[in-house]
Amino acid sequence: MAYFLAAICGCVVAVTSGCSSIGAASGAVAAVASGTFTANPAVGLGVGITVQAATDEAVNRFVKNMHADQQKLIAETAGRLPVDGSATWKIKHFLPVENGHGQVRVTREFSSVLASCKEFAFSVQDGDTPAAPEQWFTATACFDQSAWKWASAEPAVTRWGSLQ
Repeated sequence: MAYFLAAICGCVVAVTSGCSSIGAASGAVAAVASGTFTANPAVGLGVGITVQAATDEAVNRFVKNMHADQQKLIAETAGRLPVDGSATWKIKHFLPVENGHGQVRVTREFSSVLASCKEFAFSVQDGDTPAAPEQWFTATACFDQSAWKWASAEPAVTRWGSLQ
Protein backbone atom coordinates (compact mmCIF):
# COMPACT_ATOMS: atom_id res chain seq x y z
CA MET A 1 0.00 0.00 0.00
CA ALA A 2 2.86 2.38 0.82
CA TYR A 3 4.42 1.89 -2.60
CA PHE A 4 1.07 2.49 -4.29
CA LEU A 5 0.68 5.74 -2.35
CA ALA A 6 4.22 6.73 -3.24
CA ALA A 7 3.57 6.00 -6.92
CA ILE A 8 0.39 8.09 -6.94
CA CYS A 9 2.14 11.00 -5.23
CA GLY A 10 5.09 10.65 -7.60
CA CYS A 11 2.76 10.82 -10.62
CA VAL A 12 1.10 13.96 -9.26
CA VAL A 13 4.50 15.58 -8.71
CA ALA A 14 5.65 14.50 -12.19
CA VAL A 15 2.66 16.12 -13.83
CA THR A 16 3.05 19.37 -11.91
CA SER A 17 6.84 19.73 -12.13
CA GLY A 18 9.70 19.36 -14.58
CA CYS A 19 11.39 16.08 -15.48
CA SER A 20 14.51 16.91 -13.48
CA SER A 21 12.62 16.87 -10.19
CA ILE A 22 10.71 13.61 -10.70
CA GLY A 23 13.43 11.43 -9.14
CA ALA A 24 13.87 13.63 -6.08
CA ALA A 25 10.14 13.93 -5.50
CA SER A 26 9.45 10.21 -5.90
CA GLY A 27 12.41 9.40 -3.62
CA ALA A 28 11.13 11.77 -0.96
CA VAL A 29 7.61 10.35 -1.12
CA ALA A 30 8.92 6.78 -0.92
CA ALA A 31 11.19 7.68 2.00
CA VAL A 32 8.36 9.26 3.97
CA ALA A 33 5.99 6.39 3.22
CA SER A 34 8.55 3.72 4.10
CA GLY A 35 9.72 5.50 7.23
CA THR A 36 6.16 5.92 8.40
CA PHE A 37 5.25 2.25 8.00
CA THR A 38 8.49 0.82 9.38
CA ALA A 39 9.11 3.43 12.11
CA ASN A 40 12.77 3.23 11.12
CA PRO A 41 14.21 6.36 9.47
CA ALA A 42 17.22 4.44 8.11
CA VAL A 43 14.93 2.13 6.12
CA GLY A 44 13.00 5.14 4.85
CA LEU A 45 16.23 6.87 3.79
CA GLY A 46 17.50 3.76 2.01
CA VAL A 47 14.25 3.23 0.17
CA GLY A 48 14.08 6.92 -0.77
CA ILE A 49 17.61 6.94 -2.22
CA THR A 50 16.96 3.73 -4.15
CA VAL A 51 13.67 5.01 -5.56
CA GLN A 52 15.27 8.32 -6.56
CA ALA A 53 18.14 6.58 -8.36
CA ALA A 54 15.82 4.18 -10.16
CA THR A 55 13.46 6.98 -11.18
CA ASP A 56 16.29 9.19 -12.42
CA GLU A 57 17.67 6.31 -14.50
CA ALA A 58 14.25 5.55 -15.98
CA VAL A 59 13.63 9.20 -16.87
CA ASN A 60 17.11 9.56 -18.43
CA ARG A 61 16.64 6.38 -20.47
CA PHE A 62 13.21 7.54 -21.68
CA VAL A 63 14.51 10.99 -22.69
CA LYS A 64 17.55 9.44 -24.40
CA ASN A 65 15.24 7.21 -26.47
CA MET A 66 13.14 10.22 -27.46
CA HIS A 67 16.29 12.07 -28.54
CA ALA A 68 17.46 9.02 -30.49
CA ASP A 69 14.16 8.99 -32.37
CA GLN A 70 14.65 12.65 -33.35
CA GLN A 71 18.26 12.06 -34.37
CA LYS A 72 17.36 9.01 -36.44
CA LEU A 73 14.63 10.88 -38.32
CA ILE A 74 16.85 13.92 -38.95
CA ALA A 75 19.75 11.72 -40.15
CA GLU A 76 17.46 9.78 -42.50
CA THR A 77 16.08 13.05 -43.86
CA ALA A 78 19.59 14.40 -44.48
CA GLY A 79 20.61 11.12 -46.12
CA ARG A 80 17.85 11.39 -48.73
CA LEU A 81 18.83 14.93 -49.72
CA PRO A 82 21.45 16.09 -52.24
CA VAL A 83 23.97 18.78 -51.34
CA ASP A 84 22.13 22.13 -51.01
CA GLY A 85 18.85 20.25 -50.69
CA SER A 86 16.42 20.94 -47.89
CA ALA A 87 13.38 19.25 -46.41
CA THR A 88 11.26 19.38 -43.29
CA TRP A 89 11.30 16.90 -40.45
CA LYS A 90 8.63 16.23 -37.84
CA ILE A 91 8.27 13.63 -35.12
CA LYS A 92 5.30 12.99 -32.89
CA HIS A 93 5.62 10.49 -30.06
CA PHE A 94 2.84 8.57 -28.33
CA LEU A 95 3.36 10.71 -25.24
CA PRO A 96 3.52 14.46 -25.89
CA VAL A 97 7.19 14.61 -24.84
CA GLU A 98 10.16 15.53 -27.04
CA ASN A 99 8.04 16.07 -30.14
CA GLY A 100 9.72 18.31 -32.63
CA HIS A 101 9.83 19.68 -36.12
CA GLY A 102 12.04 21.85 -38.28
CA GLN A 103 14.16 21.85 -41.40
CA VAL A 104 17.24 19.98 -42.64
CA ARG A 105 19.71 21.44 -45.15
CA VAL A 106 22.62 19.38 -46.45
CA THR A 107 25.77 21.49 -46.75
CA ARG A 108 28.44 18.96 -47.75
CA GLU A 109 28.88 15.34 -48.75
CA PHE A 110 32.11 13.40 -48.31
CA SER A 111 33.25 9.79 -48.44
CA SER A 112 36.03 7.68 -47.06
CA VAL A 113 36.88 4.01 -47.26
CA LEU A 114 34.67 3.42 -44.24
CA ALA A 115 31.53 5.42 -44.99
CA SER A 116 29.68 8.04 -47.00
CA CYS A 117 28.73 11.02 -44.88
CA LYS A 118 26.80 14.25 -45.10
CA GLU A 119 27.16 17.39 -43.04
CA PHE A 120 23.95 19.29 -42.53
CA ALA A 121 22.27 22.06 -40.62
CA PHE A 122 18.97 21.37 -38.93
CA SER A 123 16.49 23.54 -37.17
CA VAL A 124 14.20 22.91 -34.25
CA GLN A 125 11.14 25.08 -34.10
CA ASP A 126 9.60 25.68 -30.67
CA GLY A 127 5.89 25.77 -31.40
CA ASP A 128 3.53 25.32 -34.30
CA THR A 129 2.89 28.93 -35.25
CA PRO A 130 4.78 30.51 -38.17
CA ALA A 131 6.33 33.05 -35.78
CA ALA A 132 7.60 30.38 -33.35
CA PRO A 133 11.32 30.72 -32.54
CA GLU A 134 13.66 28.46 -34.47
CA GLN A 135 17.17 27.36 -33.47
CA TRP A 136 19.76 25.97 -35.90
CA PHE A 137 22.40 23.33 -35.20
CA THR A 138 24.96 21.41 -37.29
CA ALA A 139 25.63 17.68 -37.37
CA THR A 140 26.91 14.81 -39.50
CA ALA A 141 25.19 11.62 -40.64
CA CYS A 142 26.88 8.60 -42.22
CA PHE A 143 25.58 5.61 -44.14
CA ASP A 144 26.49 2.33 -42.39
CA GLN A 145 25.62 -0.35 -44.97
CA SER A 146 21.91 -0.24 -44.15
CA ALA A 147 20.76 3.23 -43.10
CA TRP A 148 21.81 6.82 -42.46
CA LYS A 149 22.75 7.30 -38.82
CA TRP A 150 23.69 10.19 -36.58
CA ALA A 151 27.48 10.45 -36.52
CA SER A 152 28.36 13.57 -34.55
CA ALA A 153 28.37 14.25 -30.86
CA GLU A 154 29.80 17.66 -30.09
CA PRO A 155 27.61 19.96 -32.22
CA ALA A 156 24.45 18.40 -30.84
CA VAL A 157 25.39 18.83 -27.18
CA THR A 158 23.73 22.24 -27.05
CA ARG A 159 20.49 20.70 -28.36
CA TRP A 160 20.33 17.43 -26.43
CA GLY A 161 22.75 18.01 -23.56
CA SER A 162 24.80 15.02 -22.49
CA LEU A 163 21.95 12.59 -23.23
CA GLN A 164 22.92 11.58 -26.73
